Amino acid sequence: MVHRFLHVRYRVSNLEKALHYFVNFLGLKEVGRITSPRGSKLVFLQAPENGTLLELCEYPDSGQVIVPPDLTHLAFSVNDLEEARIKCNKMGWPFTDEIQKAENGQYFTFIDAPDGYEIELIQEEKKKE
Repeated sequence: MVHRFLHVRYRVSNLEKALHYFVNFLGLKEVGRITSPRGSKLVFLQAPENGTLLELCEYPDSGQVIVPPDLTHLAFSVNDLEEARIKCNKMGWPFTDEIQKAENGQYFTFIDAPDGYEIELIQEEKKKE
């Protein structure tokens, strides 16, 4: 039936704060911006090496954004988690978990995003041990 995953929407309470995080901190690129017929402000973001989009939606009429713990997360690939840790700390977004090794040899950790969303950072290349 389906043949390609296009985008995922995350509703945010403050679009500009969320954009600052996803663009200036994580490094996603803004690729589109519209206002929906009902008045939602929508911004589409994309990672440098990927076609799938993240749609951020600000729609105050729908009420407060409440993201329960462990409900959802976005996972992004990074070249080096130690370098990412340094950058995250400098920018005020420290890792919320220690770097862990998965059974497949990859390393991963989590950081918090605005509104309580979680971001997983994965170092896909195996570290030389």
